[in-house]
Amino acid sequence: GVSRAALSQIETLKSNPSLSVLWKIAVGLEVPFSELLGNAGPEVNLLRRGDTQVLRTADGRMESRPVTPAGFSREIEVYELRLAGRSSHHAEPHSAGTKELIVVLSGVLRMTVGSDTFELGPGDSLAFPADRPHVYENPGGGEARYHNLVIYGR
Repeated sequence: GVSRAALSQIETLKSNPSLSVLWKIAVGLEVPFSELLGNAGPEVNLLRRGDTQVLRTADGRMESRPVTPAGFSREIEVYELRLAGRSSHHAEPHSAGTKELIVVLSGVLRMTVGSDTFELGPGDSLAFPADRPHVYENPGGGEARYHNLVIYGR
């Protein structure tokens, strides 16, 4: 889903890919998303909040910040997601066998997986197969925060 020209622009540092394009590249290469962001670190790796690379959607309404250090695991990644009020984000399906667990920290979440929709509040969680189309929606007026655990099937 990413053109050769776009890949060339990214590889030669002539453009910055969007969050959506990075996910498409990771799915196409069948690698965890975090592998696109950095190399494996030491056995014990402290990740400070201020040192993380925050990714934003093109419209700036969704923000994803890695909580696990790059290279920590090829099977598991954890992100803090922030979604502006009255916003939604349509996620591309991940590679086959990938699962997600999302935990609402603050605000609300209307999560659609395939044709099923779930309403979640603070402290609620939802585990689902992420190799299907899925939509994160914040129907509330203020920003909402979530933790998102991505588990890659191998």
